[in-house]
Amino acid sequence: MPIIVIGGHSRSVGKTSVVAGLISALPDFHWTAMKITQYGHGICSANGEACDCATADHAWAVSEERNRSGESDTSRFLVAGADHSWWVRTEQGRLAEAMPRVRQLLSGVKNVIIESNSVLRFLKPDLYLTVLDPQTADFKTSAQTFLDRADAVLLHTMEDSNALAWERVSLKPVQNRPIFSIRPPDYVTSEIVEFVRKALLTHSVA
Repeated sequence: MPIIVIGGHSRSVGKTSVVAGLISALPDFHWTAMKITQYGHGICSANGEACDCATADHAWAVSEERNRSGESDTSRFLVAGADHSWWVRTEQGRLAEAMPRVRQLLSGVKNVIIESNSVLRFLKPDLYLTVLDPQTADFKTSAQTFLDRADAVLLHTMEDSNALAWERVSLKPVQNRPIFSIRPPDYVTSEIVEFVRKALLTHSVA
């Protein structure tokens, strides 16, 4: 069961678009897709809405996406062609509690693609791609922690080389890894597709 993880250093850098793009470009792999979201204080993991519920009540929740409207991220995975799409919600720092359920859902499926950084604490994927946008200042701690584990970088093209927004962020951990330039709305190029295809086929043969 090959597992691909798509991470990124911040929100809105294109992680979901990359997942959907790969699912669409590689339909013969019959994907099971998953998005993992960790919420902060005051947000319920049961539905992702603001609430005042007790932590013990809603530490985590998992639901299967069935809506094909394309309005939510997990719905976009289905529209792209995923066989199944799951949304995992946990409170910050409590993903470990949901992992037995996650492993159960992924057991026996053909190919898995997960949108998350934090899942790398609990799974060793066959391929980890990270999406980086130099013009988005926020750089999550989880993205920095696992940067050296990236097998390849999907790097947003900068129109202005002086527009780098990162501070105290070094890309030395990935300086010897493949770096693919992306220019939205085209988040998945033919080169990226072939890189992923070869990685999956290599794993299958092994």
